[in-house]
Amino acid sequence: MTLIEEAKRGNKSELVKKCAKFEGVEVDKLLKLISKGHVVVPKNVLREVEPRAIGSLVSTKVNANIGTSEEYVNVEEEIEKAIVAQKYGADAVMDLSTGGNLREIRKRIMDVVKVPFGTVPIYEAARDCRRIVDMSEDDFLNVVERQAKEGVDFMTIHAGVNWMSVERLKNSKRLLGVVSRGGAITIGWMIQNEKENPYYENFDYILDVLKEYDVTISLGDAFRPGCIHDAGDRAKYTEFIILGELVEKCRENGVQCMVEGPGHVPLDGIFPAVKAMKSVTDNAPLYLLGPLVTDVAAGYDHIASAIGAAIAGMAGADFICYVTPSEHLGLPTVEDVKEGVIAAKIAAHAIDLIKDGQRERARAKDYEMSLARKNLDWEKQFSLSPDPEKAKKIWERRRAKGDYCSMCGDLCAIKLVEKYAQKE
Repeated sequence: MTLIEEAKRGNKSELVKKCAKFEGVEVDKLLKLISKGHVVVPKNVLREVEPRAIGSLVSTKVNANIGTSEEYVNVEEEIEKAIVAQKYGADAVMDLSTGGNLREIRKRIMDVVKVPFGTVPIYEAARDCRRIVDMSEDDFLNVVERQAKEGVDFMTIHAGVNWMSVERLKNSKRLLGVVSRGGAITIGWMIQNEKENPYYENFDYILDVLKEYDVTISLGDAFRPGCIHDAGDRAKYTEFIILGELVEKCRENGVQCMVEGPGHVPLDGIFPAVKAMKSVTDNAPLYLLGPLVTDVAAGYDHIASAIGAAIAGMAGADFICYVTPSEHLGLPTVEDVKEGVIAAKIAAHAIDLIKDGQRERARAKDYEMSLARKNLDWEKQFSLSPDPEKAKKIWERRRAKGDYCSMCGDLCAIKLVEKYAQKE
């Protein structure tokens, strides 16, 4: 029996109890949210992980993508990225490797990942064939079953692509077309073979496979906009509607699901996009890449993404896929991964400061930091920072003679007010 099926029967599993304790949410309340599909807990029955609940009333989660490319294969570096991502707060890690021995790479990364672990199966299917267009329908499907048997906790599957959505794309005025790698593989295969998307056509079979291992499906956003010019077009909204229909199927079949959302969206387009996705998917947990709020932040896209994520969280987004400074430029380094996770975690915390179910806990942490600043308790301030080592290094770089920092010196506002207040 899958987690969502257990929740519908009111069974309070140890997994749910552990998540409820981690989130500071009542067990019964969390169980009800899981039963409705408004919260998912990605965990393959074959794997032991530190569970993370994603969705309504629970804390906003962050995912870190890592993995090799055909141009650069360094498995040890990817393993280090996975470790660093978790150290700085990643709640999930996805392996998007496309170069090297993909199964061996996946196994080695999974060995060090203690949080939910995800993949995009079509990448491996494409790499196993000489030419993408030569893949068979079985190639699309078999890799899903194989990865489920290996213990993968959640998978991005681009099942929202069908002939109707492809026609919308053809008739659109997109500048960058399709920037989703999985979406591009699927659409290219469909056009060249003149066949329907195997993931859409065989969706019931996929659900049977995922159900057996209680793998959470992340319904991929093949038509996410890759630039501001393409944001909010008909192709994307067509996919929204199809994904909403697939969410219903997942819930009816006892499979946990979340939905992925747009990439590049201007500030004023984020609320409408998130609200629309939440509406047509009946409040399924929403997993966003960013969104990036500008196209001109090369080298700083992690900041553009964090801005968009914070706004998206206000509108109801639940799961943030980090973006690193290397986005659009190259494969990220270990340091890029760290910077990307920290930026996303700051956005996630900002969301939780106003999120129902998490506001009180999140604000308690901010209050603790404010108290430490009032008391000039530097060690406490460092410990509450997203990167304590960096915070301390900056403080020590131009260390003041007193207990204040070198920004204001003896004109420290906190010290001055305290000094003159004591004279009254």
